[in-house]
Amino acid sequence: MRIFSGIQPTGQKHLGNYIGAIRQYVDGQDRGDAIYCIVDAHAISVSYDPQHLREFTLDTAATLLAAGLDPNRCILFVQGDVREHTELCWLLSGVTAYGDLTRMHQFKDKSAKQRELVSAALFTYPVLMAADVLAYRAHEVPVGDDQRQHVELMRDVAIRFNERFGETLVVPEHRIPEVGARIMDLQDPTSKMSTTSEAESGRIHVLDDPKVVTKKVKSAVTDSGSDVRRAPDKPGISNLIEILSVIQARSPESVEGEFDGQGYGALKGAVAEAIVDYLAPVRERYHELRHDEGELLRILREGADRARAIASDTVADVRDRMGVGTPG
Repeated sequence: MRIFSGIQPTGQKHLGNYIGAIRQYVDGQDRGDAIYCIVDAHAISVSYDPQHLREFTLDTAATLLAAGLDPNRCILFVQGDVREHTELCWLLSGVTAYGDLTRMHQFKDKSAKQRELVSAALFTYPVLMAADVLAYRAHEVPVGDDQRQHVELMRDVAIRFNERFGETLVVPEHRIPEVGARIMDLQDPTSKMSTTSEAESGRIHVLDDPKVVTKKVKSAVTDSGSDVRRAPDKPGISNLIEILSVIQARSPESVEGEFDGQGYGALKGAVAEAIVDYLAPVRERYHELRHDEGELLRILREGADRARAIASDTVADVRDRMGVGTPG
């Protein structure tokens, strides 16, 4: 089985990224042929700074390696180093329905927040994401719950291509964790934790100092009442219960039972302590790795060479089936 997923190099990675995606990446190394991509080409679909993009790309690589990715057990590379992604994106746009793209929730959300240019790249973002996965004929895509619609689109694109041009592409399946697929913002628990959210205190970065983590958790928005239980009208407490259950590998029900009658303060203290302990090894390892920029670049370049060898075969088959270019 082949596994593929990509992660954007936009700002520091936060707890939602770590729980929803990165820990799945690490587990994937033991379940199949794992390929992971830092998707810098996706990052240019919104306003950005080129120098920051390069810095964040290396930051993201160091974070992934610190979390447990092993270049000897997976392929880790930067999307922009493998041009087959963008070529395949254009080829697949020929079998992607315009109407499907207009229904993408993420485009609607992000375009509404753009104060200047709403780029065509933001609109076609899902096609490039499809190309990212389909280029490697991946069977499984570990993602957070917010990417479910994008995986459905790439499945439709692969099926439509195969029906029109013959069996060429693998139709992938998403892998979304049952618990922790959608970690919410600490200050606005009705919205998912995000790099672009306005309140810095709403997200916990993987590299946050322990004191900062504790302060953010203890200032998290809570709900009316004092019962530690999950409920539709208690999004703040529900989020903290889910975070603790994921980190401690236990059921949300057991968390509710432990803190029954103790109130929100006790829960917040336990959540803060658990997050600090959970992220400590990654934070420490990150600083060791990030200082050796030459080694990071070596790993990423070698990964790109290995990735290109796979993607180029797929693109050659797609071009041939579509009749693009002169016959080889």
